[in-house]
Amino acid sequence: MWGAIRTSSIADRGGESVAIPVIRFPKAAMKKRTLLVFALGAVLLGTTGCATRVSYSATATVAPTRLVAVGPGVWTVYDYHQPVFYADGYYWLWSGGMWYRSTYVDYGFSRVHVSRVPPVVLRIDRPSAYVRGHERAVPHALAYMRHLERLGCDVLNGPDAFSMELSKAAQVALCRSLGIDHPHSIVFNDVESAIAKTPSWPRLMKPDLGGSGARIRVVESPDELRAAFTDPAIWAPDNLFLLQEYLPHDPEHGIIRLEILGGELLYPMRVVTHGRFNLCPSPVCNPDEGDGVCEVPAAPSAPVEFYPYPDVPAEAVESAKRILKASSIDVGGVEYLETPDGRRVFYDVNANSNLRPSVAEHFGVEPFERVVDFLVARIEATRRSR
Repeated sequence: MWGAIRTSSIADRGGESVAIPVIRFPKAAMKKRTLLVFALGAVLLGTTGCATRVSYSATATVAPTRLVAVGPGVWTVYDYHQPVFYADGYYWLWSGGMWYRSTYVDYGFSRVHVSRVPPVVLRIDRPSAYVRGHERAVPHALAYMRHLERLGCDVLNGPDAFSMELSKAAQVALCRSLGIDHPHSIVFNDVESAIAKTPSWPRLMKPDLGGSGARIRVVESPDELRAAFTDPAIWAPDNLFLLQEYLPHDPEHGIIRLEILGGELLYPMRVVTHGRFNLCPSPVCNPDEGDGVCEVPAAPSAPVEFYPYPDVPAEAVESAKRILKASSIDVGGVEYLETPDGRRVFYDVNANSNLRPSVAEHFGVEPFERVVDFLVARIEATRRSR
């Protein structure tokens, strides 16, 4: 271990004192660490003045570890190099889609079945986001991608695409500028201001920067919205939310996701949500059988279902292409739904493509080979342009 454990009482749970171990590190244990940040989804292609291997680093001082509450009865080991939480007398490590348990913060972890993980830990949205105050990784990755572009690199799904991925508000604004139907949205950083501007209820509450359905919920009234923000931790990391019109649609038909590569439709799929918001098509997140590892749903429900959708309207495909082209997204996905009154509403833009092999197989498409072919063609085009 790096430091000694002592027991400290923290009283901030309705007068209840909770004894938890607190890690105290000696000053000698404070280190400078080099963080190598690789932009997700960015593929670097050699161009003039740019090598295909580019190193970009930053340093961060590791301060003495402290526990920070992330919800009732659960704390995170703040600014730690792994997503570790404390609850029910144990430390809980999230790694590789699995939970591990230990009585120590930095060693002795053993894998446990999900049934043995406390519910307060399972309810944590995107556990990996709690690594090293992970919110700092996003602006660093964006700066890294802009740095590569300035060097003359050809960056697939570059900084403009990444910026669009990071903001639901930006996606709504883009659809509006293109004349493409989108959910009526109120962007807010103050709850009472949002309530004053909301014409009707229910509404769909979602963070500006989200993923895997994290922090998305249906709110039925102003009081329910106020209750959702009683815990200040919900604002992190972006401190910005949207209230969108709650759009009815046929639950048996579901929503539509279009995977697009290089400006052309790769394949369309129909997604039956069963009330879930984590619609990631990756078999890791939403397998055909069993639980996924991206998110543990707050309430039991049937698993998300993915089906081929050969009858996708040509107009919908063209709208999706326009959205991705305007976003500078080379490979990604766009989602829309159809309402009973005939609206086709585009509501999500993804600057990455989590391919669904079982759906692609229906169309005779080898999605990963197609992506590789696209990358090879892009590399060759870059070489010829020198």
